[in-house]
Amino acid sequence: MCNTNPNALGTTPVLPIRGGSVLLFTNQLLHTFPIRSQTYPKSVFCGCAAIVHAHAVGRVLGGRGCSTAKISSLGNLFSPMANHGARFSANTPRCAGQLLGQLQLISGASHYKYACLRLFGIIQSIMTVQFVPQVKVQTDKTKFSESELVTNYVYKNAVVDKEASGSFAVKPFEEPYQFKVDLKVPKVGVMLVGLGGNNGTTFVASVLANKNKLQFHTKEGLKTANYYGSVTQSSTIKLGIDSKGQDVYAPFNSLLPMVNPNDFVVGGWDINGDNLAAAMQKAQVLEYDLQEKLKDQMKEIVPLKSIYYPDFIAANQDERANNCFNRINGEIQTTGKWSHVETIRKDIRNFKAANKLDKVIVLWTANTERYADVVSGVNDTAENLLESIKKDHEEIAPSTVFAVASILEHVPYVNGSPQNTFVPGVIELAEQNRTYIGGDDFKSGQTKLKSVLAQFLVDAGIRPVSIASYNHLGNNDGYNLSSPRQFRSKEISKASVVDDVIASNEILYNDKLGKKIDHCIVIKYLNAVGDSKVAMDEYYSELMLGGHNRISIHNVCEDSLLATPLIIDLLVMTEFLSRVTYKKDSDDKYADMYSVLSFLSYWLKAPLTRPGYQAINGLNKQRQGLDNFLRILIGLEPLDELRFEERLV
Repeated sequence: MCNTNPNALGTTPVLPIRGGSVLLFTNQLLHTFPIRSQTYPKSVFCGCAAIVHAHAVGRVLGGRGCSTAKISSLGNLFSPMANHGARFSANTPRCAGQLLGQLQLISGASHYKYACLRLFGIIQSIMTVQFVPQVKVQTDKTKFSESELVTNYVYKNAVVDKEASGSFAVKPFEEPYQFKVDLKVPKVGVMLVGLGGNNGTTFVASVLANKNKLQFHTKEGLKTANYYGSVTQSSTIKLGIDSKGQDVYAPFNSLLPMVNPNDFVVGGWDINGDNLAAAMQKAQVLEYDLQEKLKDQMKEIVPLKSIYYPDFIAANQDERANNCFNRINGEIQTTGKWSHVETIRKDIRNFKAANKLDKVIVLWTANTERYADVVSGVNDTAENLLESIKKDHEEIAPSTVFAVASILEHVPYVNGSPQNTFVPGVIELAEQNRTYIGGDDFKSGQTKLKSVLAQFLVDAGIRPVSIASYNHLGNNDGYNLSSPRQFRSKEISKASVVDDVIASNEILYNDKLGKKIDHCIVIKYLNAVGDSKVAMDEYYSELMLGGHNRISIHNVCEDSLLATPLIIDLLVMTEFLSRVTYKKDSDDKYADMYSVLSFLSYWLKAPLTRPGYQAINGLNKQRQGLDNFLRILIGLEPLDELRFEERLV
């Protein structure tokens, strides 16, 4: 899906410029004039707006018959794309005169690309643009240049040996690291598998609504589009204290340059061929007035054909599967799986080329699949996996086909569903190709709360002995999960969320008392409730002296409106982490981060980790890791809550 028409995602209205219309679409501008090296495209447009609005422009162009209103319209076109990082060089006034002499080209140009090229070339030549940090840390640990940030950090931890007597031998250690962050935010394309589903349509709608600053009415009154629920867009990080000892916070995305979700170029695949306006209407997630404001743009977006292997998702999904490139003469073909990999690779390449993208990220937000059996000689190594795909082995799932295609294209791949897409062979393939992967399963409502509450109880010395979790929902996710094999994937994902919490406390969980919590998970499909998933939980715990505690929770989770901000965060952080490299003192050159991006675990129910390492599920620990990583990159120490200013005299 290429966004090349005036109703597609990422475009701006046609504006008149003296004697005719010059079609200046945002995407086409960025496609035609890719800026690299030391510049940021939006910053250049900011400079263009400033110059065009200059009083001198009005006088000069006014003398040539161009009205002030039309001059202003040109400036208004560029202004919404302004970036705070823009600044002018010292000779801007002289160069502005050069610009004025060339602006006459626009009025006589017969083709918008020619006109844009001449204008853009001049603006680019007179501007110097670089990242200007909003958070300036006074430290000798960091060094900024126009294109990168280099930070020195000493990592501190301890190796612990538990002795037979029960005592602990603790040996602290330090390891110096140097991190490098590429400060140039690229042009990012997002390809969703499941573009036409509830999450996919809500994601596209959220980007469009925020990009266009839409306002819409609900029964509660006028609402304005926002990104509430997104960590990267709507949360803060503590920096330190002010002169009065009060905590000071900064927006999460202000510490270092991150891609703006409004700038995503969006495409993807779906087994259903509805345009996104029709899919949005079927999903019944968004308010009617918002749907009405978005439908003209949404209807222009149609998913690419996907693949459908009936054995991996519920049989009730067959009626939706009308947009599958492996359906030949009306029949689904599950052979030719290597050709499916190649088709998806071609789709990724075409999408990247057509939209002049620097990076593409693929994210699975499609149906939950059944678990694939991990079989020796089939999917246990990268070599065996590739050979098994070519042999059309039955345990090769659609999500694995998408993952392999993405990895071979060196495109990051994130799995938002609970199935075991990342069999050992996929992880090894990602390692070999130095491609980033992340998963599994969006952590949006009930499980996110569980990862906080279970940690709270155990940290308080209370011993949970059972957790019962019940859900009912009526969207297509629930419809698919009504099939036992697909439900089993979700059950496994949800059940693992307390494993590391239990393992953290041998006083409460040991061989004598038991190392398990009775954990029951139920999911039922109830069509009437739609996307408003109802979650009910009971936590039953042991207290001192034979006492017991019971916590019961009733939670209505707007499923897609909770999941979509997670998708945004996963995409933003995957792109950001791909610009971070590191080296140790003994290394000659910088290395990429490990292929499995475990920093993404905050947003995922069953976090994928490096083989041999335990997943961390506690939400507070996951967030602390994110915050501290950003802090050390800008030269701050990891955050603690010692507060000596208050507690010591």
